Amino acid sequence: MKKYLPLLILPLLLLVSCKKAAEGESSKTITVGFSQIGAESDWRKASTLSIKEEAKKRGIELKFSDAQQKQENQLKAIRAFIAQGVDVIALAPVVTTGWDDVLKEARAANIPVILIDRRVDVSEDGLYACYIGADCTEEGRKAGRWLIENVGKQAGIAELVGTVGSGPAVERKKGFEEAIKGEPGLKIIKSQSGDFTRSQGKEVMEQFLKSPERDQINVLYAHNDDMALGAIQAIEEAGKKPGKDIVIISCDGVKEIFRQILAGKANCTVECNPMVGPYLFDVVETYMRGETIPPRVIPHEDVFDAKNITQEVIDGRSY
Repeated sequence: MKKYLPLLILPLLLLVSCKKAAEGESSKTITVGFSQIGAESDWRKASTLSIKEEAKKRGIELKFSDAQQKQENQLKAIRAFIAQGVDVIALAPVVTTGWDDVLKEARAANIPVILIDRRVDVSEDGLYACYIGADCTEEGRKAGRWLIENVGKQAGIAELVGTVGSGPAVERKKGFEEAIKGEPGLKIIKSQSGDFTRSQGKEVMEQFLKSPERDQINVLYAHNDDMALGAIQAIEEAGKKPGKDIVIISCDGVKEIFRQILAGKANCTVECNPMVGPYLFDVVETYMRGETIPPRVIPHEDVFDAKNITQEVIDGRSY
């Protein structure tokens, strides 16, 4: 009987081996390549931190690339992720156009691309799998509605636009203009890009306050809080009172603008939630399980002003 023992054991060994292989496949570490725009604002830094911390929490390997606000750096990073064979690519695009070729390369490699925070314009459907982020057009509408409801229907508006060609800049401008178009007394008299940065926001606001139209400006609409914070410095240096002489409305909802609102130096911020890590990796894990992923995920967001901001609210925020 002993001479037949190896024949009996062999199938058992094969079964054990197959089981271990299956377990190894199911427990394979998920790898995600993430191309971030840069670190141009507190909001962006919070977004990056959220994604890094959530990846670590879930045991997901994150390959991170900081594009320093240059599209060419993002194109290189995505192609590197494809060459490395990552499972999923996450992209926060600098601008909306110029992505077709690299997205087609990712699709040919069977690597889904998930957009974070900003959308892109593409020539055909299916070049990206999901968009996780705010409705920036609605954010612009919220800002415009707040202006009408809290300031009135007569105002000269200076606008600090975000990075030229970026989704949020285009959409926040569009939504704001939609909200105020029925009010002829609300006029945008100055509009220029501050590139979403505090330094540029300050510089452009200084130019506005030296322009022939300076005395007509009594409202500032900034496409993000960092530009608004730079503008507050410029307004104060010009001898005016931010929040009073010039009403300040912005988007994002970072702690520092909350502090300025509480101090009376700013008036309203429309939240754009940067804490997208849990949303991103929920989608990634859904995909890795072979399940259908949603094409659109919208994080929860609010509008904040002096009516609902307290020190307790500020202390409870993580960004």
